[in-house]
Amino acid sequence: MMQIPAAHGELIVGGMPLTQLVARVGRTPFYAYDRALLEMRVAELRAALPTTIKLHYAMKANPMPALVCHMAGLVDGIDVASGGELKLALDAGADPREISFAGPGKSRAELTQAVAAGILINLESLREVTELAGISQDLGLPVRVAVRVNPDFELKSSGMKMGGGPKQFGVDAEQVPELLGEISRLGLSCEGFHLFAGSQNLKAEAIVEAQNKSYELALRLTEHAPTPIRSLNLGGGFGIPYFPGEQRLDLLSIGANLAALAQRARTEMPAAELVIELGRYLVGEAGIYVTRVVDRKVSRGQVFLVVDGGLNHHLAASGNFGQVIRKNYPVAIGNRMGATETEIASVVGPLCTPLDLLADRMELAIAQHGDLVVIYQSGAYGATASPQNFLGHPHVVEVLV
Repeated sequence: MMQIPAAHGELIVGGMPLTQLVARVGRTPFYAYDRALLEMRVAELRAALPTTIKLHYAMKANPMPALVCHMAGLVDGIDVASGGELKLALDAGADPREISFAGPGKSRAELTQAVAAGILINLESLREVTELAGISQDLGLPVRVAVRVNPDFELKSSGMKMGGGPKQFGVDAEQVPELLGEISRLGLSCEGFHLFAGSQNLKAEAIVEAQNKSYELALRLTEHAPTPIRSLNLGGGFGIPYFPGEQRLDLLSIGANLAALAQRARTEMPAAELVIELGRYLVGEAGIYVTRVVDRKVSRGQVFLVVDGGLNHHLAASGNFGQVIRKNYPVAIGNRMGATETEIASVVGPLCTPLDLLADRMELAIAQHGDLVVIYQSGAYGATASPQNFLGHPHVVEVLV
């Protein structure tokens, strides 16, 4: 994980001791996202990737408004997945020319918003093509589109496969030539292709292979494009380590491969800009979830720390967000850092379900009522990916520090 420092027994978050941050926020539980860590991650990527590669932030990973505003000033563009996210990206000051919109079920209202805003729409079906032709005529505005391609391969070792085989995402590669013909017939402006094979991958060689295959597929499809393509979004898939034994992603080999692809593109797709779209990798390690111990219980020899937040705020840490086998996120007692006395304890939330488990029999500093439990790697798919209304507890607070 990215290093969050500690001093005098406390985590230092956003330059202040954790207990001071808790007082500033006013209550627990909350998420805190560190500006300096966000900036550090983007700088690391800029150093590793070719300067010609555009870096986009996939807002679905964390749409907290202040964070999106901050990210809009660090990256080259924003990728949205709904009309609500589009409004937020525009409010954050993102350049409409650098906003793209992907999603398998865009409504006519959302497509109308996108056309009116002048953003790039990643087509995922023939229905969207015909809808957009009508919207363009109704509004008297041009439409910018790219084709989201469902490739004929998967991103190996990815935590969640988004392409290859039957998928609800994009247009099957073999159907793209026909779609391109319809786009041309209806007078829409096709700018390029979007390929996203999978997510949460820690194997650089798998990402390199997927990017190479994506490039080759896009190159073949350009033969059917009515005009030279101007944008090739190679997706993302960059993972972050969550669990013991996981190694950090090797950015250097990915950067070297992208440099080679960019060099090829100068000749083979001279009008195209290459784009990398990242969400979790940009924000995941810059966030923590902080919750307070409200009770300490011992049940038949097992210690339970009952805290004031749970899966209703942090579904992923509970293991109920796609984990096949539940594993513990990195967890610490944030106001007892460096403590020499430890114990095996489970951290559980306040909900009336045994699924409300944030840490299962972990070695932690001995904690009492009022202590602060911190879950690391919590900057992505946290608050908005959790069932916050479940059992009627208060919603979680989010802060950017």
